[in-house]
Amino acid sequence: MRKSLLTGIVTLLCVSTGFQPALRANNNNGFDQLKNLDIFNTIFRELQLYYVDSIKTEEVVRNGIDAMLYQLDPYTTYIPESEQEDFTAMTTGEYGGVGAIISQRGDTVYINEPYEGNPAQEFDLRPGDAIIAINGNSMIKKSVSDVSGSLKGEAGTTIELQLYRPATEEMMTKTIVRRKILMNAVPYYGMLNDSIGYIYLSSFTDKAAKEMRAAITELKENNPKGLIIDLRNNSGGIMEDAIQIVNMFVPKGQTVLSTKGKIRTWDKEYKTTQEPIDTEIPLVVLVNRASASASEIVSGALQDLDRAVIIGERTFGKGLVQSTRQLPFNGLLKMTSAKYYIPSGRLIQAIDYSNRNEDGSVGRIPDSLTTVFKTANGRDVRDGGGIQPDFNVEQKKLSNMSLYLLRDYYIFDFANQYHATHPSIASAKEFKLTDEDYNMFCDFVKSKNFTYDKKSLKMLEDLKKVAQFEGYSEDAAAEFESLEAKLNHNIDKDLQTFKPEIKEELEQEIVKRYYYQKGEIQKSLQTDIIVDKGVEVIVNTELYNKTLNKPVAKAKKK
Repeated sequence: MRKSLLTGIVTLLCVSTGFQPALRANNNNGFDQLKNLDIFNTIFRELQLYYVDSIKTEEVVRNGIDAMLYQLDPYTTYIPESEQEDFTAMTTGEYGGVGAIISQRGDTVYINEPYEGNPAQEFDLRPGDAIIAINGNSMIKKSVSDVSGSLKGEAGTTIELQLYRPATEEMMTKTIVRRKILMNAVPYYGMLNDSIGYIYLSSFTDKAAKEMRAAITELKENNPKGLIIDLRNNSGGIMEDAIQIVNMFVPKGQTVLSTKGKIRTWDKEYKTTQEPIDTEIPLVVLVNRASASASEIVSGALQDLDRAVIIGERTFGKGLVQSTRQLPFNGLLKMTSAKYYIPSGRLIQAIDYSNRNEDGSVGRIPDSLTTVFKTANGRDVRDGGGIQPDFNVEQKKLSNMSLYLLRDYYIFDFANQYHATHPSIASAKEFKLTDEDYNMFCDFVKSKNFTYDKKSLKMLEDLKKVAQFEGYSEDAAAEFESLEAKLNHNIDKDLQTFKPEIKEELEQEIVKRYYYQKGEIQKSLQTDIIVDKGVEVIVNTELYNKTLNKPVAKAKKK
């Protein structure tokens, strides 16, 4: 039975991925495949019969499958029946549960963020609440995956949570009714000012296009002079929804995408099929290094068609299409089945997984090997390496100190304490942390004996080692000692030096306690230099048209 199970899985993989056509086309290649599959089956049988210890069949087979797929690309994966709920949640944005992000600190899993309008928020689960037990079963020393699995369940079922709230030092028990949780693909949209609309699209689920259409339609009631679509940190999702979103801004019948794979009969050209919402409104799309896949289809297609100005950082560079194939026992094979090409004809894939280095690693395609393509208005764009923005603007980088305050939960924990002692605050846009509040945060940080590594001190240590190696350490000893004294930690000074950016992070974290994700986004937009650049480009009509190489309208003769 075990042998037949393994053979069934391997054979199905061969059939599903089009190995049989390859067998017919090349007898030698077909013989090699059959030979190696026979060797694999024989090794497994021998291990089952004669290996000194018992073999865990499912685990061994899974490891073998994962190792085989690892050699291809990170997007080709085996999804057993037990993991399909997470896969479905990723593609639909729906699952049964309480509606909260959780994270692990040490041996304990905590509530990181409850979703507004869902059971976790309605039953007053708060960021920082430690999950002690679920339905009487201890969650201490359990992984995030284990706790998440216990929190999820069929809508309508009840779950009992035992929690500890550090901010108020309370133990509590809450009985919560699970619901169908729907994660919005568009968590926020609104007017940045009187004339420019803004939409944050966080993912491409099967409802992304529907939510985008609703957001655009509502914003147009304000007669905006321009629209900013934010695709930063959007790792992609369903390709069809990306095409529908492009369709909202370009005419019906326009080619958006073509796909090409091994099976030529599967190659397809995708065109817009509906009447657009608006083909004239000035459009800006924001991207960064984490914008990938469907995000690159939208930003790349709108760039190639000269329909939008792209602002931010070069995107991730994923030009591969995945499809799923059904396997025995309700498993799925998610595999890369094609590459996609945007309107100019370019492929934006940044990594060539078919050519690995001797150590198994893969590298990005160098810019010197990329090819120039033309947009609809004749602008130069390149393939390989993602979408290069029309305006490169990097997000402000935080200081080392701020990164440590975030990483080690000092800002997170202080926001929880603030929330516990302040029943309400001003609106998300108006809230400001007072100097008195900031001083309380400084005292909080120092009371926890906060320390952090300084890059300058690390570099000094490296320099001292080099000086010692070259024989200069004694001569420079006094200078090294003086410089080290100046670079040593002074927490009070550092907290004041980096006060503006730390306050900014604190305000966003505190606002999230009261106004959830929408409030956090609203607050962050006030100091977002990439959004500011988008507004600047839209307001400056001459700059917008020049960037897109739009032909200048000729004056009419009177």
